Amino acid sequence: MTLMKKAGLATIIAAAMLANAAMAKVSADEAKKLGVTGTTLTPLGAERAGNADGSIPAWTGGITQPPAGYKVGMHHPDPFASDKPVFTITAKNYKDYGDKLSVGQKAMFAKYPDWRMIVYPTRRSASNPARTYEMTMKNALTGELVGDGDGVAKVAEGIPFPILDQDPVKAGMEAMWNHKLKYKGVSARRWSDQAPVTASGKYVLVRIKEELLGLYYRQGATLAEINNILIYFYQEVVSPPRLAGQVLLVHETLNSEIGPRQAWVYNPGQRRVRRAPNIVYDNPGTAADNLRTTDMTDMFNGSLARFDWKLVDKREMYVPYNSYKAHSDKSKVEDMIKPGYIDPDYLRYELHRMYVVEATVKPGQRHINPRRTFYLDEDSWQILTTDHYDSAGNLWRYSEAPSVNYYEVPVFWSTLEDHHDLKSGRYIAVGLDNQEEMYDFSFQTTPDMFSPQSLRQRGIQ
Repeated sequence: MTLMKKAGLATIIAAAMLANAAMAKVSADEAKKLGVTGTTLTPLGAERAGNADGSIPAWTGGITQPPAGYKVGMHHPDPFASDKPVFTITAKNYKDYGDKLSVGQKAMFAKYPDWRMIVYPTRRSASNPARTYEMTMKNALTGELVGDGDGVAKVAEGIPFPILDQDPVKAGMEAMWNHKLKYKGVSARRWSDQAPVTASGKYVLVRIKEELLGLYYRQGATLAEINNILIYFYQEVVSPPRLAGQVLLVHETLNSEIGPRQAWVYNPGQRRVRRAPNIVYDNPGTAADNLRTTDMTDMFNGSLARFDWKLVDKREMYVPYNSYKAHSDKSKVEDMIKPGYIDPDYLRYELHRMYVVEATVKPGQRHINPRRTFYLDEDSWQILTTDHYDSAGNLWRYSEAPSVNYYEVPVFWSTLEDHHDLKSGRYIAVGLDNQEEMYDFSFQTTPDMFSPQSLRQRGIQ
């Protein structure tokens, strides 16, 4: 059943009339629907119950204990390794499942006759720390959109809007903020290797080191204390030699009207640090061979200001989920990379309830993808798939984010992203850490290490 059918015509008309009115807070009675146990909604706002036929089970807390033998620093072992596939969707039968597929997924089947989606039993494995649940439930009573939706206020640490507004426009922006502010640990260091793959399957692996610091998630932090900074982000290309030494430094903000994203780059050919105000929106992503834009990192990041947003549906869909084989250190990148797509044998798809958010570029603004459709997991607010359209209104790119539970946090987050150019047959796989050290969520750092001046301390002149 679609969102519009659920809401009813009267609700839709009322929501439209209130589109420009002051946002009403979630009532205390509504907030009581949220909880770890015994409520109708999970702490992050998902429907606790399963679906009518049982193909989606009830949420019972997600993964709260890692599999036996797991130690921090390991690639996370598959807790569902004994699961058997339920069925496989192929180019021959995908139309039978059309109501549960995105436009981009259908286009993949149409373009690649051997692409397939191996569907497994649904496991609602997403979980978060108790503190995230506690703060999310508090945010439900206080959270506000500000700056025409391009900022948030009166929230801390958790998801800002676990119960979405009834107005589809506000709900669309709130859903995207939930994705942007989902818990990822306070700080982390990781390798985010990527492979820009030609139509024939050739690629040169790009090794990238990244460091993150999110003061928003630090216990007790307030918006005033973090000075409008959501994430400090450092990225350095390590190889191949022709790209090595490129550095990107970003200060991502919570409200771009108060202060927009600040970015700096270091180019070894120029041997100097310079400001980079264009590292935003559809500027090409680092060493991505024009296969992804800056705002496609983490499926979507940055300012909401250039687009109009609308929540158009909530429906059951087959999406990449619990993709532990793609994450495993026993899987080799050279075996996973195939012409056109990641080898489907390394991926796992499940049926989950997804929020569907449409983004259309505002009049007078521009973006190489003037329309995009984002599909957000109800249990984690992670964007799992995206459809990207060109200026003529034709589908151009399809993106997906196979995800796993990082037990030591815990958090459900992507293990890789693959972005497909459906016109050229090229794609880029990002986050291929199979032969790299695992994410270090115990990494300790400070804002001082993310200043432009700190680049000299890192050996960059």
